[in-house]
Amino acid sequence: MGISQYIKDIGRGARGARALARAQAADLLGQVLDGAVTDLEVGAFCLAMRIKGETPEEMAGFLDATHARLQRLPDTGVPTVVLPSYNGARKLPVLTPLLALLLARAGAAVLVHGSATEDRRVTSEAVFAALGHAAAPRIEGIQAGRCAFVPTGLLHPGLQRLLDVRRVVGLRNPAHSLVKLMNPCQGHALVVGSYTHPAYAVSMAETFALVGAHAMLLRGTEGEPVADARRTPRMDAFRDGARHLLQPAQEGSLASLPELPSDISPDATAAYIRRVLDGELPVPAPIARQAALILQELRPMPAGQAVLAAQVSP
Repeated sequence: MGISQYIKDIGRGARGARALARAQAADLLGQVLDGAVTDLEVGAFCLAMRIKGETPEEMAGFLDATHARLQRLPDTGVPTVVLPSYNGARKLPVLTPLLALLLARAGAAVLVHGSATEDRRVTSEAVFAALGHAAAPRIEGIQAGRCAFVPTGLLHPGLQRLLDVRRVVGLRNPAHSLVKLMNPCQGHALVVGSYTHPAYAVSMAETFALVGAHAMLLRGTEGEPVADARRTPRMDAFRDGARHLLQPAQEGSLASLPELPSDISPDATAAYIRRVLDGELPVPAPIARQAALILQELRPMPAGQAVLAAQVSP
């Protein structure tokens, strides 16, 4: 056992490194998640992959290892919307909880999973807490019309440890992409993946296609899986890995800007979300459009039509 042979392949620099096959990547990450390797080996793996970059084949292998080990949410018979929330807010309010609650109000089962990867950002977990929605203490199935925030550590402690390496070395590692691609549900689910840079749009799309995912992909707000409230981004869907365009990117100048809080603290963001949910403020049009498209993608799935009775209006 051990991953030294893999580190030799991936650790030869940007030009000399060799990509791993899917099965090799699964074996490597499986040992990391199981805690079967030393901290030094984990650090070497993270830094080598940061320099080399992950191929779709490697990410597929990492997903294979992760899905085999996750404490997955039980199947409740309804499709679940999966919102990975790991980037948080730095400049704009984090509105992932708004998207999640709008979808739940429309009849969807919604899972938001995440953890804080940087201390100076406002997280969805903090906003949910300010809204009175505490993080789930255990893994349970989510019923139609309900929303739950599940900390990554409940899904798999080893995955949380790998994410926490960033706090030590200051650099992302494959886990930060992995959590935006994985499906933590035993039943049918739609994973809403988001990216910050165009290169990740390509690699995430190729990985979704390779693993036959049912997913949405968009450039989210500061890396969160929610559309920028100011401008509608391009949104693509994947059905069994086959990609199709849902929404082209909004072009041209903006005629108006939505009324967003300048204070991005959890309490201020929660207050804004309450006003939107209560109808005092409109749902930002890009988020309303994203929610409607997610509901559209759920309907063809088993039990999707039966549980979704409402649409989201801007």
